Amino acid sequence: MFDGLDAIVLARMQFAFTMSFHIIFPSFSIGLASYLAVLEALWLWTKREVFINLFNYWLKIFAVAFGMGVVSGIVMSYQFGTNWSAFADKTGPIIGPMMAYEVLTAFFLEAGFLGVMLFGLKRVGHRLHFLATLMVATGTLISTFWILSANSWMQTPAGYAINPEGQFVAANWWEVIFNPSFPYRLVHMVLAAYLTTALVVGAVGAYHLLRDRHLAGPRMMFSMAMWMVSLVAPIQMLAGDQHGLNTLKYQPAKVMAMEGHYQSHPNGAPLILFGLPDQAEAKVKYAIEVPKMSSLILKHSPNAPLAGLDTVPRKDWPPVPITFWSFRIMVGMGCLIAGLGLLSLFVRWRGDLYQSRLFHLIAIAMGPAGFIAVLAGWITTETGRQPFTVFGLLRTVESVSPLATPAVASSLIAFVVAYFALFIAGAIYILRLMALPPHPSEQGPRSDIPIRAAGITPAAGVAAEGAAI
Repeated sequence: MFDGLDAIVLARMQFAFTMSFHIIFPSFSIGLASYLAVLEALWLWTKREVFINLFNYWLKIFAVAFGMGVVSGIVMSYQFGTNWSAFADKTGPIIGPMMAYEVLTAFFLEAGFLGVMLFGLKRVGHRLHFLATLMVATGTLISTFWILSANSWMQTPAGYAINPEGQFVAANWWEVIFNPSFPYRLVHMVLAAYLTTALVVGAVGAYHLLRDRHLAGPRMMFSMAMWMVSLVAPIQMLAGDQHGLNTLKYQPAKVMAMEGHYQSHPNGAPLILFGLPDQAEAKVKYAIEVPKMSSLILKHSPNAPLAGLDTVPRKDWPPVPITFWSFRIMVGMGCLIAGLGLLSLFVRWRGDLYQSRLFHLIAIAMGPAGFIAVLAGWITTETGRQPFTVFGLLRTVESVSPLATPAVASSLIAFVVAYFALFIAGAIYILRLMALPPHPSEQGPRSDIPIRAAGITPAAGVAAEGAAI
């Protein structure tokens, strides 16, 4: 099965496989945790049952997705010691503390309040329960902060020194943590998680509206999701543009691979929409191009020169075909998501948001788009960094453990079997939960405090409803 593949290729395949499965769940649970906090806040503010019904509905799905994310991700750290021990030894003084900070600040926060969030609505006060929900949502964002910081340091290393043993050590922790690409990548990932969650929530709402357009829960979740998509998608496109400009400055070879620019263009580079990159011949075959558009996007001038991979030693070239196509899939999904947001505004303006079956079918079809975009973006980022694990400083071939090919192959097969079993079982269960509409019977204990006594006037409740819808 793995004839002709060496240990390093198999080790990379194993990490890519496990990471691809794992990243699906955090990209959903990060946004869903924040959505749960918003739902509970709206319930406490307005006392409307629809919000607590939706909270309990999505809380079950969050619990499953969060658990699958933990289970699928816990093996990632073990791979540093098994398949990538040389990388762990050389980067441990920097990567190790940041991973530890993630556990101490984020994982403990999530684990400490998760039980209260899942089971405490009828056992603790409403305010304490809301605090637990906020802490879990905050924990997911803090976790994102540290993981993205560590990975961004591998992309744009800064603030380091190299000790006599050849290890990277921190010379300035502030520069290590807030390395040049980190702010851009953090914003881009958090927005991606929010859009991914909104698309799933919107797809579930649309599914139930197709069956009964008068259900209050699906109407509310669908409206909220479409507002999120329409407002955040343009912001994400702007964030992606800024991230691309930052990448051009610090990782130009990655951008060259993304654009398919094997050759330099001194008088303005074309935007290659589609084509077949040929790594051996160093050209994109059958290219469909827009003249000078790449220079306009990246340099904001149509005649600005752009260097190509012909200025980079061939041994330092990323794998252009996969980087080229994964980038286009990510951008394509982003454009479709932005289009869905614009279409939702039009349908809402016409008053057909809950009646248009065609739009509901489109929203259902777009449900997986966020996951596809996140996976494609991750592939673009990681393959574009090759052939380095620490960009420009530590090569991938210098990072792998001295393992025999059969040992890595056997562990890869075991991971494939285990992960597919986990994913299929978990996905089927989550889809079954999503197939059930939120029912009023799922609500938590209603407050005995009248709306006026809580300091919320009926007018404020109406305003909250309008803001949510």
